[in-house]
Amino acid sequence: MKIGTDIELAAQNIREGGLVAFPTETVYGLGADAFNTQAVAKIFEAKERPTFDPLIVHISSLQQLDYLFDKPINNLVYTLAEIFWPGPLTIVHRKNIIVSGLVTAGLDTVAVRMPSHPIALSFINQSQRPIAAPSANKFGQLSPTRHEHVVKQNMNIDYILQDNFGIMGLESTVVYVEGNNCTVLRPGIITLQQLMDVIPQTKVLNKTGDKNLPSPGLLKSHYSPKKPLYLLNDDEFVFPDKSGVILHAKKNKKLNVEKLIYTSKNCNLIEVAANMFSALHDMEENENIQQIYIETVPENGLGVAIMDRMKKAAYKYAV
Repeated sequence: MKIGTDIELAAQNIREGGLVAFPTETVYGLGADAFNTQAVAKIFEAKERPTFDPLIVHISSLQQLDYLFDKPINNLVYTLAEIFWPGPLTIVHRKNIIVSGLVTAGLDTVAVRMPSHPIALSFINQSQRPIAAPSANKFGQLSPTRHEHVVKQNMNIDYILQDNFGIMGLESTVVYVEGNNCTVLRPGIITLQQLMDVIPQTKVLNKTGDKNLPSPGLLKSHYSPKKPLYLLNDDEFVFPDKSGVILHAKKNKKLNVEKLIYTSKNCNLIEVAANMFSALHDMEENENIQQIYIETVPENGLGVAIMDRMKKAAYKYAV
């Protein structure tokens, strides 16, 4: 595993069928040539990811949609792209027949987005092909927001593009377009209200499950640390010994805990989103901590996506 800032070397690894971890404005991605089935298979092997969970394909220009989406391409794709691309929005659309079923988990749709992180765009452009890339972590574990988080996963990766700046810390919003309809499959940085401002008839998918997933990130348990994680909404809770606590606003009350991390001083949801996964990584790596508690946030606006990640991260320990 090599780590560096050489974008052309990273792109060369992609062209040669390798795996590259790269920064995006959401989280770190683990990329392979989307049209090289053997390279895509390496993603599933490295992440220990089940093949029923589809991947997101990353592009650097709208022209690449011609190779990924079935014709005619829905006009809503271009409506959304004009407002939100480059940026943290993934669009699911009927796939072109040449897109591998391994990328799409056998579905007749494919998920595509154009990231706004300058290194990601340059990397995709220099690779000269679309990049299939889930988050660069072992399946079901914490999403990586720094290259160090990728390194500790100890996956079989050819190159890690090093850059820890401009990462928002929350995965993209995923929408499915068909006819005149736009459906949010996964909440993310772009909120429902922002989407409705562009397409008023936008609705939200209510179903999650464990098979036949139309989008990544829909499993009931996901984004989890290796230690027990519990949601905290009680200011009077008495913490057991060796507890790590993550709060989102400064408190007057002193807490008797092993470690306390604030993601924000005043529950600024952009700061919470940016710092949440990093805080969970810190707690996971601390040998003195046996269990983690994380404060909930109001479920409106960006809080919907933040709570989506929290609930899935804590799902296996929910009472």
